[in-house]
Amino acid sequence: MNEAKIQQSLANLGRALERLKEALDETPTNSLYIDGTIHRFEFCIELFWKTIKRLLSSEGIEATTPKECLKKAFEVRWIDNEAAWLQMLRDRNETSHGYDEEIAKRIYHHIQANYPEMEKTYLFLLERFRHESE
Repeated sequence: MNEAKIQQSLANLGRALERLKEALDETPTNSLYIDGTIHRFEFCIELFWKTIKRLLSSEGIEATTPKECLKKAFEVRWIDNEAAWLQMLRDRNETSHGYDEEIAKRIYHHIQANYPEMEKTYLFLLERFRHESE
């Protein structure tokens, strides 16, 4: 696996998480804040599973679907809370099937609760794969 692609994937994921944190730091005074946060969350989940797929592949582990990538990452102990990650994936899938304000609020609260898990996983992956090329 191309080391430059791995490092670029991690950098892109880091920037996306920073943007999600910015959104979560805002007070959700109206639906635009909630919608914007959900959109940033969707982007983070896409980058997470694709980055994990790339990292797994670099270690000779094949996974093709988002769910399979998360399950394999749990198996190799890159993520601690498999249930939280699978919930995040369900939330991401639910947001792409239409809009309902109550669902959006519920997912927003899930994002708030699960952001620390996302950040923890990112920091672990960054540390685990940062020194590969050094």
